[in-house]
Amino acid sequence: MTKKVGVEMKGKISKKNDKEICNFQEYIKRIENFSKNVAFKYKENSQIKEIKYDQYIKDVKSLGTALIDMNIKRVVVIGNNSYKWCTTYLATTTAGKVIVPLDKALTDIEIGNLIKRSQADAIVYERKYQKAIDEIIKQGCDLKHKICMDSKEKEDILSYDKVLETGRRLVEEGDNRYEDIKIDSYKMSIMLFTSGTTSEPKAVMLSQNNICSNIVAINKYVKLYQSDTLLSFLPIHHTFECTITFLYGIYSGSTVAFCEGLRYIQQNLKEYKVSVFVAVPLVLETMYKKIQKAIKDKGKTELINKMVKISNTLLKCHIDLRKVFFKQILDNFGGHLRVVFYGAAPMSKDTIIGYNNLGIEQVQGYGLTETSPVISAETDHKKRPGSIGLVLENLECKIDNPDKDGIGEITVKGPSVMLGYYNNEKATKEVLKDGWFSTGDYGYIDKDGFLYITGRKKDVIVLRNGENVYPQEIETLINKIPYVKESIVYQRGQSKTDTMLCAKIVYDEEIIKETFGEKTEEEYKEEIWKEIKEINKNLPLFKHIKKIEITTKELEKTTTQKVKRYKELQKVK
Repeated sequence: MTKKVGVEMKGKISKKNDKEICNFQEYIKRIENFSKNVAFKYKENSQIKEIKYDQYIKDVKSLGTALIDMNIKRVVVIGNNSYKWCTTYLATTTAGKVIVPLDKALTDIEIGNLIKRSQADAIVYERKYQKAIDEIIKQGCDLKHKICMDSKEKEDILSYDKVLETGRRLVEEGDNRYEDIKIDSYKMSIMLFTSGTTSEPKAVMLSQNNICSNIVAINKYVKLYQSDTLLSFLPIHHTFECTITFLYGIYSGSTVAFCEGLRYIQQNLKEYKVSVFVAVPLVLETMYKKIQKAIKDKGKTELINKMVKISNTLLKCHIDLRKVFFKQILDNFGGHLRVVFYGAAPMSKDTIIGYNNLGIEQVQGYGLTETSPVISAETDHKKRPGSIGLVLENLECKIDNPDKDGIGEITVKGPSVMLGYYNNEKATKEVLKDGWFSTGDYGYIDKDGFLYITGRKKDVIVLRNGENVYPQEIETLINKIPYVKESIVYQRGQSKTDTMLCAKIVYDEEIIKETFGEKTEEEYKEEIWKEIKEINKNLPLFKHIKKIEITTKELEKTTTQKVKRYKELQKVK
């Protein structure tokens, strides 16, 4: 393990950059420089449709004008990643209104609860949510305007296309109210509900300056280019996808292409000629395991390993032939992929090294909804497998109350830290003290300023002898087993002895059958136990797994594929 010596770090990368922006009106002025570039690509009737920047800017201004004319104050948006979603987001914020993105996978009851809590007076939505919206209105929710993205106008439902057309007409007739809006960059403009992996969702209040300062800081760490095409795959309501793929992609003059769904990723990577893919580790690890399996099935494992050794030797001489050596494999990713951004959870070192060996660069970032979201990131040239990168240059980071190994709670301060939780002063005071935000994550900083996460504060298992166990550390080891999809480590108390560590393991039925043949679940459990015993051999005694439960049913997750630990712990207990 890297020596842990630092407990405080200020972002230290500084490069000459474009003029900084602090709100979305300034953002719009910047992207006017890319007017003839393609801003968005998406499929319509199996054909790829393109929208250029000049058209996007016109649509944002037109929709913004219509929202002003309708006297709307706060807008909920819910639906799939789409051009209309992105237009709604910028039109609302640049018109001085508050945008409230909701998770498209919520239940009708959850949608109703969050709309009530947001106190929105308008909603832009896809018609599949009509039932939930009708129900909440019956319960007395004061939604004055319902704007449907994919329905014609009827009764009290407005057509998105008609609202946009009304805005266009107003602009053509000389309506300048949109242009005259003065944005308060430091006032709440975005309300985001947390994903609820450890508790019920909180409403995070972000300003336009929060988001814009984060985009500007990211730009100094990892570059996007006007020639890049990003695949928008993760749910766009989530701040990681929204800030990195959509807002940073458009800020850079790149093209954002909308993925058709999980099973179309490889097809979309190819047909959109995607060069930048923003994903979560679960997706990347699944794709990597499939590649490894395909190589093994073709009997080419030994050959690929030899080629990797040759390639890595040549890299030391500054000769990079990875794109040539591994062209056939890289074609599975569309043949144009140059970099993968990932976050939301740790990825195994083996997978990171594996992608690098093939010539696919990876950049890991770390952050939370409350920090707009990025706190730290690797750069194009500064990486350290296992770490979560360097703290952004406009942030301060310190480790609160570190133990003998330098591990403590990660806290941050800076312009991208939230304003607080909406209508929840108690929760705000618990995490915000003198401008310092407590992330709830434990970690440490090494001597070179790289930040590491050891686990969630709420997840740490404290044994009777005072030792701390970080379950994610052990889960990473378990998940390396080829036929294991995912796992969760938890504690179970025993009356006469110390806490017992247990693991719930989700195995891949197809791969385990190929490995061991047709067996009973009990026999598969025995095989997995052998692997667990090998893992235990390399861990101190207090970290040993004493009991396992196996299943083929996936763990309950958020839409960004983070395990809902509190839900799973309720099940096992």
